[in-house]
Amino acid sequence: MIEKKKDRRRRRRTPLYKSFGFAIRGIWTCLKTERNIRIHCLAAVLVVIFGAWLKISVTEWLACLGLFGMIMGLELMNTAVEAVVDLVTEEYRPLAEKAKDVAAGAVLIAAFFAAIMGCIIFLPKLALYFGLL
Repeated sequence: MIEKKKDRRRRRRTPLYKSFGFAIRGIWTCLKTERNIRIHCLAAVLVVIFGAWLKISVTEWLACLGLFGMIMGLELMNTAVEAVVDLVTEEYRPLAEKAKDVAAGAVLIAAFFAAIMGCIIFLPKLALYFGLL
C-alpha cells in the first residue's frame, strides 16, 4: 500500500498544453472520420450566416452557441462510445448495440430540439423579411 502511494507521487501529470493537444487531436480525428459531425459543422456555419444576415439578438446567439457546443460535444462522445464498443468486441452483443444506439439517440434528441429552437429563432425573422407578418 505504501509503495503504491510512492509510485503515484513519482508519476508526473501530463502538462496542460499536451492535454489540450490530445483534445484537439481527438476533435480533428472525429472531423476527418465522422460524416455526422461534418454535417453538424455545416449546419453551424449556415446558422452563423443566417444569424448575421437576420441580425439575431445576443440572447439568440447565446442559445445558438450553446446548442452548437452541446451537439458537437455529444457527437464526440458518441464517436468515443462507438470506438470503445468496437474495441471491446467485434461480434454482435446486445449490450454493445444498446450502448451505440443510446449514444446515437442522445445526439439525435439534441439535434431535434436544436432544430426546433432554430425554427423558433429564425422563422419569425424570415417571415418578417419576406413580409409575411
